[in-house]
Amino acid sequence: MITIGIILFPQIEELDFVGPYEVLSYINKIRPDSTRVLLVAEDREPVAAFNGLRIIPDTTLAECPPLDIIVAPGGKGRLAAMKNQVILAFLRNRQTRARFVTSVCTGAFLLAEAGLLTGRKATTYHTAFSELAAYSVEVLPAKVVRDGAIVTAGGVSSGLELGFYLLRELFGADLAQEVARKIEYDVDVIAL
Repeated sequence: MITIGIILFPQIEELDFVGPYEVLSYINKIRPDSTRVLLVAEDREPVAAFNGLRIIPDTTLAECPPLDIIVAPGGKGRLAAMKNQVILAFLRNRQTRARFVTSVCTGAFLLAEAGLLTGRKATTYHTAFSELAAYSVEVLPAKVVRDGAIVTAGGVSSGLELGFYLLRELFGADLAQEVARKIEYDVDVIAL
């Protein structure tokens, strides 16, 4: 079973984490016990997202089990989250043991502040390209960009493509495409 941790923080953009959560969880309806997706926050208190959704974390950063994949979403709250030393230390400490460290939208700035994007190729929300480039990142205008074990996704809805990309890499294109068909999302997983 692949264990995935999605980092939560106040003012997170809902679709940035719900999109990958849905795709990476849905596979279990086709092939049971393929993934376990955990919502990880600094503490166990409900997290208020940007549009008002309140999310109850599954675990804390300190108590989090080993992760195969880490997802850093974005949103307005990334401005505080990318300066949060607990989150940055978690990313730095866990990145060498994870198969993939990923981001959605402006979640790329959490990875950049942790020093994980320096000298790499990455993407983010289109209006933040120049801001991300200031971290010595080669910014590419794409839905999904992989540089080694780091996988970044563009703006908001690109979290869905990130999920399909990860499913393709972990379980093969056929199964990833089947998940896309089941959730009625028109994507060619081979092209990601």
